[in-house]
Amino acid sequence: MNSASPQTHRTVALVGASGSGKTTLAEAVLHRAGAIPRAGSVEQGNTVCDHEPEEIARHTSLGLSLAHLEWTGPDGTAYTVTLADTPGHPDFVGSVDAALAVADVALLTVSAVDGVVAGTVSAWEAAGAAGVPRVVVVTQEDKARADFRGVLAQLRAAFGEHLWALELPLGEEASFRAIADVLSEEAHVYDDEGRHHDEPLPPEAEAEEHAMHVEVTEDIVSHDDAQLEAYLEGDEPSAEELERTFRREVAEGEAVPVLVCSGLTEAGVDRVLDLVCELTPCATERDGRIRVGEGTGGSELEVAPNEGGDTLVHVFRTVADPFVGQVSMLKVLSGTLRTGDKLRNATTGTDERIHGLFRLRGSEHLTAGTLAAGEVGAVAKLTGSPSGSLLWSRATGTARPVATPERAPVYAVALEPASQSDDEKLPAALARLTAEDPTLVVERAGEQTVLRGLGDTHVAVAVERLARVFGVHVDTGPAPVAYRETIAGTASVEGKLKKQSGGHGQFAVVQLIVSPLTPGDGFEFVDSVTGGAVPRQYITAVEKGARDALASGGPQGHPVVDVRVELTDGKTHSVDSSDMAFRTAASIGVKAALAEAGTVLLEPVSSVTVTVPNDLQGAVLTDLSGRRGRVSATEAASDGRARVVAHVPESELARYVLDLRSITAGQAELTITPDHYAKAPSTARA
Repeated sequence: MNSASPQTHRTVALVGASGSGKTTLAEAVLHRAGAIPRAGSVEQGNTVCDHEPEEIARHTSLGLSLAHLEWTGPDGTAYTVTLADTPGHPDFVGSVDAALAVADVALLTVSAVDGVVAGTVSAWEAAGAAGVPRVVVVTQEDKARADFRGVLAQLRAAFGEHLWALELPLGEEASFRAIADVLSEEAHVYDDEGRHHDEPLPPEAEAEEHAMHVEVTEDIVSHDDAQLEAYLEGDEPSAEELERTFRREVAEGEAVPVLVCSGLTEAGVDRVLDLVCELTPCATERDGRIRVGEGTGGSELEVAPNEGGDTLVHVFRTVADPFVGQVSMLKVLSGTLRTGDKLRNATTGTDERIHGLFRLRGSEHLTAGTLAAGEVGAVAKLTGSPSGSLLWSRATGTARPVATPERAPVYAVALEPASQSDDEKLPAALARLTAEDPTLVVERAGEQTVLRGLGDTHVAVAVERLARVFGVHVDTGPAPVAYRETIAGTASVEGKLKKQSGGHGQFAVVQLIVSPLTPGDGFEFVDSVTGGAVPRQYITAVEKGARDALASGGPQGHPVVDVRVELTDGKTHSVDSSDMAFRTAASIGVKAALAEAGTVLLEPVSSVTVTVPNDLQGAVLTDLSGRRGRVSATEAASDGRARVVAHVPESELARYVLDLRSITAGQAELTITPDHYAKAPSTARA
């Protein structure tokens, strides 16, 4: 398969709420384009895009899937299209961000039955944040209770009056078999194969369609002086001329076309492809953006998609394949990428060789000799190029893609390897898993490994992939709460070590005053020795011993913080004293002080920010109060919703993201950030 012309290539991100028909629409598009012999179904688990076992078992998309196809427009123009099917489940929003980072257009699916829901709003906002032009397609028009006009009203109420219906369904539910083209004022009537022929509009639809035609035409010509002048003189532009002007509005985000189809019967699917190709910018009309320089700083640069320029490639997603190893999805931002090229990863510094380029159609690999600027493809076995890195032909320099939105983890589990072999393989497997999906985070909590993600399904799927792809089996349990202790008062103690076992013995005596510090101050060591009672070479050992004792845990079994240890006096022996002896004596003394003065249990407290519609603010506040939350602020967000900021003990947040989605029907946005430690109530169980 030869490289496509980037002037006619489109990378289309399919985004929308879970259940809105994205994967079914992808199947219909692939079938209508002749890329597959028959359309599969989500229920039967045989779709192109939902090909992973975890997706088939759950009947839903869980990751980013690419599907290449070729399409010929009504004027004979040959296009190539890469569909990027994304999950609608909020746990997997990282895949949506990755798709939008390389998309030329976002195709937002909205169910004709369910209308605008929380997932619709999230997808709309994500596309806007990525600066990607949007096209809305109302799907499932053949289903019972389908209501295109009601959904169009919801869309305009939610997102603005600049959404324009370019099509009207002629009949709904089981009778949906035809579409009125608002610009050409013709009816496209579909047969059972999803193909259409043109007919005059039926009389009962003429008035509504013409009113919409006039409204859309007036908006379009208002953006073009020549067309406006001709229109005012009674010369209405043709449908083709209107589309050319409307295309500029779509590219600039000033207008959003609304289309309609059924992925199941394929009625309207060909027009969706036609209009997406005709009304949206091609791959070479959108500059890429990268950040050049070290660390979190650097400068942002625009990259023109020049086929003759330096080769610059964005690795936007990696997936571990149990058969071929790591598969890296990539977009060529500049230059031309060829099999055999040697490039340097400007983000990690690793040298890479392009062993074999291909395009993806679900799990199928379609060989591609080259990829030109603006095109999307994949390559296997790039060992040092994780998701979100850049490859380029330059020998030096540091660069990375512009960062996608930060998605902080809000749900965690502890991982317990099932066997010694699993324990040994777990760190490497987790490293590969987090290289694929940066929204997964791995931490160590004492002797336990903690996996954090965006929700319970996110983490559960990651655990299943650990077993299936990497052969690492783990049990999961509640993530441990990182309790701490601090000393309850001041204690003056002696730490003494005296051992004689033949030859050199061990001798050290230290006098210590151990006292509490202000919360958050950590640890302070003070040397108040006078007269050389403890030689200078042993002072550092005393401090290390004190730190050892605090880290090993107090009487309640948790690390001790916010403590001041003062060394006031001591004794030494010319032969038997050593660094290790003084380190051990200091540790003994600090533990004695903790036992004598007692300790106070501290619990971690997180800063929780919840953004919700105003009518749900009361329910959120009530729930936070029941979790011992202390609300510090309630304010209006920029989009008119309410933002609640509270401090909540971590022990109350284990399932908060799940409960919050239930309370708000998925309409809330949540961030959880560790903030401080506070005294735990006497009833707390550590």
